[in-house]
Amino acid sequence: MSKRIGIIGSGTAGLQLAYSLHKDFDVTLLHYEEPDEIRRGRIQSTQVHFHPTLLREQRFLMPETDAAPSIRTIHFNMGQQKLFVGRLKGKATSVDQRLAYAKTMDDLARQGVRLRNGRVMRNELESLAESYELLIDATGKSGPLFSFPVDAELTPFLTPQRKCIVGYFTGVSPVEPEGISITVLPGAGEMFEIPALTEQGRVTILFIEAQPDGILDAFKGVRTARDFTDRMKSIVQDYLPEVYGRIDPDRFSLTDEAAYLQTAITPVVHHPYFMLNGTLVLGCGDSVILADPITGQGCNTASYCAEQLFETLMAHKESPWDEQIGIDYRNRTKSYVTAVTEWTNAMTEPLPEHIVQMLMQAATDQETADRIVHWFENPPKAHEAFFLT
Repeated sequence: MSKRIGIIGSGTAGLQLAYSLHKDFDVTLLHYEEPDEIRRGRIQSTQVHFHPTLLREQRFLMPETDAAPSIRTIHFNMGQQKLFVGRLKGKATSVDQRLAYAKTMDDLARQGVRLRNGRVMRNELESLAESYELLIDATGKSGPLFSFPVDAELTPFLTPQRKCIVGYFTGVSPVEPEGISITVLPGAGEMFEIPALTEQGRVTILFIEAQPDGILDAFKGVRTARDFTDRMKSIVQDYLPEVYGRIDPDRFSLTDEAAYLQTAITPVVHHPYFMLNGTLVLGCGDSVILADPITGQGCNTASYCAEQLFETLMAHKESPWDEQIGIDYRNRTKSYVTAVTEWTNAMTEPLPEHIVQMLMQAATDQETADRIVHWFENPPKAHEAFFLT
């Protein structure tokens, strides 16, 4: 009989794990919202799937979204100065999670994966653990459900380092060549522009990472889509004139009433394994590796760790599933998670002088520009550059 696995959560990690594991094990995906509820709901965050993540999705035969804009460049601006355009090694894409998750859950159901709807409560965990050989906590930013110990070495902050302000907009012309645009306003925060696919078609995500109480942290008290749109337009006009020059005032609007989000994340990393009354519990994705979105690595780290978790379980397919499996899984992911976390944390603080010099060099050296944007595809390379390892 196949070993029984319960996956709690239907985000990037949970869905990839369901695809990768369901042919070898008896998998149940426990989820809170039905696909139609996800489609009609509020955006949960914003994601860019860089090329390594897209390759993993292809490996596990996950649905593709060919209509998504092909992101192949990253533009970097310091204040009002355009520094460089770097070329990614492979394409990246961004798809509204409401569209992507709902489509993927429907496909899993067609493939016969068992989907169980309903919120999992903490007082249910012990009884739930009795039904499976393994539970995977992939609950995302709302988690973890289980008491995974905090990794103190990788958790230096006690408060959010940025306010995250996101809207999916029409009426914004993309940069040329089309790609991601990053504008750094020293002492205030960052603006990211991301071409994305939604159910309404292609749009532009405007994503502000605002330093708390700085000039970009100007959305307090905003409660409606109309107010959010007006505030975003005002902030862009005042502080990001190049972006404002590409806005059509008559067409500038959110794609729908739920296409905006304000949140603040305190980065925290947990040790991703836990024993509950003899049942192994593993954590994957934001539930145990929660980083600030400034480097765009949340979904990509979740995908990486989900693949490593799959490889760990396949290597121990015929063995008892005990704490040693958790130790092996952590050892497989530790160096990558460390690189992502330390690089991301460093990006929320004043940049080291040698990194500033590298950014300036990239303005006249395409090879350096390409090397910098490759960090987003390969975070360990960013870690090497930041910490001169």
